[in-house]
Amino acid sequence: MRTVTPDLRALLDLEAAFSAHNYHPLDVVLEKGEGVWVWDVEGQRYMDLLSAYGAVNQGHNHPRIVEALISQARRLALTSRAFRNDRFGPFCRKLGDLLGYEKVLMMNSGAEAVETAIKAARRWGYRKKGVAGDRAEILVFENNFHGRTTTIVGFSSDPETRREFGPFAPGFRALPFGDAEAIERAMHGNVVAVLVEPIQGEAGVIVPPAGYLRRLREICDEHRVLLLVDEIQTGLGRTGKLLAQEHEAVRADGVIVGKALSGGLYPVSAFVADDAVMDVFEPGSHGSTYGGNPLACAVAEAALDVIVDERLPERAEELGVHLRQRLSALRSPHVKEIRSIGLWAGIELHPAAGGARRYSEALKGKGFLCKETHSHTIRIAPPLVITRAQLDAALDAVAAVLS
Repeated sequence: MRTVTPDLRALLDLEAAFSAHNYHPLDVVLEKGEGVWVWDVEGQRYMDLLSAYGAVNQGHNHPRIVEALISQARRLALTSRAFRNDRFGPFCRKLGDLLGYEKVLMMNSGAEAVETAIKAARRWGYRKKGVAGDRAEILVFENNFHGRTTTIVGFSSDPETRREFGPFAPGFRALPFGDAEAIERAMHGNVVAVLVEPIQGEAGVIVPPAGYLRRLREICDEHRVLLLVDEIQTGLGRTGKLLAQEHEAVRADGVIVGKALSGGLYPVSAFVADDAVMDVFEPGSHGSTYGGNPLACAVAEAALDVIVDERLPERAEELGVHLRQRLSALRSPHVKEIRSIGLWAGIELHPAAGGARRYSEALKGKGFLCKETHSHTIRIAPPLVITRAQLDAALDAVAAVLS
């Protein structure tokens, strides 16, 4: 029987009619993916230069991760944490050993893992540092992006993220990103943690000055404050290291991972820390019905194996040098600044360029999919399995639309 291709216009109309309008995607309807490639319902092939915001570092539908998903789904998918399952302990050991931490607390979305870190830091402050009840403060940064819960958007500096969602939870203070001494000046006895993205992804791949994270580590040590690093986008290979904190030989007190932890197949996130932080949780104090389910553990274990066995951080480091060289040679009157690290770049445009979306749409017309962020920056983040030839083809297209 011949398969009838769904009508593109009909699918767009269905989405417009029945989905909440909380996204503004490009008008492409995808139905298949493999490696760096995706195909739409009309058979058009595109190179993915977004990687689902870093969730597809291993490439679309990596066969090892797909097989792990199918195999485990046939056996056991969910027990809840009311019972134990045979995949949970081994996975926690694998992730903890790989990242160098003693304990793992699994959740589903990145925002849930950030909320977990916030709860851990506050309780640590009350129990270990002796902060008075309900007085704990966490220092965060302007232009941060840690998720979409009401607590998290409450300390965002993006007006559109916050607008009409208040009132917000107290206990956070936002300071300029990249200015370590602002953190030093803000320290007082009730500060329990500094929560930071090593590179701000949603803000446009903002790379702080060299030594910044190392200085934050020193300040936190001086004031007995936890350093919590959100590696949801930066982690698991994207920047050329397994964790971005490794670029400055820093070891945070707690690390938040997600996105690529799933290999793009199933929502998985985790907060990892040592016993001194994680032992503030006891039965009943925190949890998730799906957190640590056997299907998630099987998928995430395979996702980690692919990252390690295929040396994806090393690949991102090597190709990242080429990416930076190509972008630094770009000559365009529209480009204000280019920032990159590993296989990750933000091309910030001048206001007169007319916004980044028009260039994303132009790239779509050439068979390459990327997305603007904050209206004025094109973000480039291909799957880490991309070849040099494929990367060059993408960069040729970027140069063409910007010139």
